[in-house]
Amino acid sequence: MVGRNLRHTFRSPDGMIMTIAVPVTILLMFVYVFGGAMNVGGGSYIDYVVPGILLMCAGFGSGGTAVAVALDMHSGIIDRFRTLAVSRSAVLTGHILESLLRNFVTTGLVVLLAVALGFRPTADPLRWLGFVGMLALFVLALSWVAAALGLLAANPEAANGFMFIFMFLPYVSSAFVPVHTMPGWLRGFAEHQPITSINETMRGLLMGTPVGDQAPTAIAWCAGIGLAGYLAAGVLFRRKGRD
Repeated sequence: MVGRNLRHTFRSPDGMIMTIAVPVTILLMFVYVFGGAMNVGGGSYIDYVVPGILLMCAGFGSGGTAVAVALDMHSGIIDRFRTLAVSRSAVLTGHILESLLRNFVTTGLVVLLAVALGFRPTADPLRWLGFVGMLALFVLALSWVAAALGLLAANPEAANGFMFIFMFLPYVSSAFVPVHTMPGWLRGFAEHQPITSINETMRGLLMGTPVGDQAPTAIAWCAGIGLAGYLAAGVLFRRKGRD
C-alpha cells in the first residue's frame, strides 16, 4: 500500500510541487517583504520564522493525504480491496506512511532552500535527531486526522477544504511573531494552542536554545491529536465498510 501511494505521488507530482511552492512563497514573503519590520528580540528573522514554515509545509502535505483517502473511498477501489486478501488497516496505514515519507522529502527541500537564503541552524547531531523525531510525530498526528477527514468528506475537494484550519493555526501562534505582541484576547489562545508549543520546541532544537517545558507539552499535543485521528479514522473506515 505504501508503494502504491508513492507511485500515485510520482505520477502526479503537482501535489508535491504545491506542497513545496506554497511554504516557500510564504517564506520569501515574510523574510523579504515583512521581515524588515518584524521585531523578534534580536537575531535574524529567517532563523525565527523557518520552524513555522516547516510546520506549514507539513500541513499542506497532510492535506494531500486527506484528498488521497477521499479519492480512494469514492473511486470504488476500496470495494476491490475488500475482495482481496488485504488487511483493512493496511489501506489507511499505507496512506499514513506515504505521507510521512513525502513530508520528509518536501521538508528537506524547504530546509535546503532556507539555508541558501540565510537560515543558519546551530543544532548539534543530537538536537537534529530530536527535531526529526518531533517533526515525525507532528506529521503522523496530522496525517491520521487528515485520513479521518478524508473518510468523512463527501468528495476529494471537500477533504482538502477540511484541512484549512490546520493550515491557518500557524498564523495564530509564535510561528511568525512573538506571542506577547498579540492583543490580550488573542494571546491566551496563541499561547495554549498546539502549534505554539510544537513550534517553540522545533525552534529550540534547531537554534540550540533551551526548550524548557515546551517539549513535553508538544509531545502530549501530538500524541493526543494523533490518537484522536487514529480512533476516528478506524471508526469511520469500519462504518464505510458496513455501508
